[in-house]
Amino acid sequence: MAAVTQSRSIDFLTQQAKRVRVEILKMLTEAGSGHTGGSLSAVDIATALYFYKMKHRPREPEWPERDRFILSKGHAAPLLYTILALTGYFNESLLTGLRKIGCPLQGHPSSKLLQGVEVSTGSLGQGLSIANGIALGLKLDKNPARVYCLLGDGETQEGQVWEAAMSAGHYMLDNLCAIVDANELQIDGRCADVMKIEPIAGKWKAFNWHVFEIDGHNMEEIVNVLDEAEKLKGKPSLILAKTVKSKGVSFFEGKAEYHGITPTKDELEKALEELGVHGE
Repeated sequence: MAAVTQSRSIDFLTQQAKRVRVEILKMLTEAGSGHTGGSLSAVDIATALYFYKMKHRPREPEWPERDRFILSKGHAAPLLYTILALTGYFNESLLTGLRKIGCPLQGHPSSKLLQGVEVSTGSLGQGLSIANGIALGLKLDKNPARVYCLLGDGETQEGQVWEAAMSAGHYMLDNLCAIVDANELQIDGRCADVMKIEPIAGKWKAFNWHVFEIDGHNMEEIVNVLDEAEKLKGKPSLILAKTVKSKGVSFFEGKAEYHGITPTKDELEKALEELGVHGE
């Protein structure tokens, strides 16, 4: 297993992931709109990044040597907001303002409104291109920081993703790690039915990426692969994380309709009880 410090043990990370799920469900129920499925499916990955792997300073968000996180699947903003709040970028009380007028926590993340958001995202397919540019700039500056870019598997139906994949492989951006949240579902149904994207791993390998395939909900696997990816030289890394849409709430899991539907108050109560935090 990777050298996880005692304060950042697998148990600790697992508990943090549960806490993230709880806050996501609460804020989405309060807002009455937003994206549940893709936020919950990527929780374990984002938790491992922010609470274990990434170098970042919440009290110094513009620290030059920070690792950068690009949420290419910008509709999963509730996940990013919760992670930023729980790591100290802003007060957790702000989470109740999701999607409300005057609150910086808009439906898609805006770097102009909220500290900790590297770039504004929302138009699918653009995040990897942005990540490439940042990674190239860091190399030119001889800055040791790394760039992590989270994409949805349905998002990889966008042509720009493959132009960016080709570019990153060409420039051997070994300071770049892309992660595909492969939950197999998108707003219109199964990715395989909307526009087949398999073989995912083979396509990225063809563009000169080193590809890892993991269980995106196994915290030990996630931690280990993030450590391995950081050591690789000469090519960018792609982590193909097999995940479950709406992971953590059994009666939402694997249902495409919860891509953009939020829990009702009754569903929230049941979900919190299932997560072992009933009455919080």
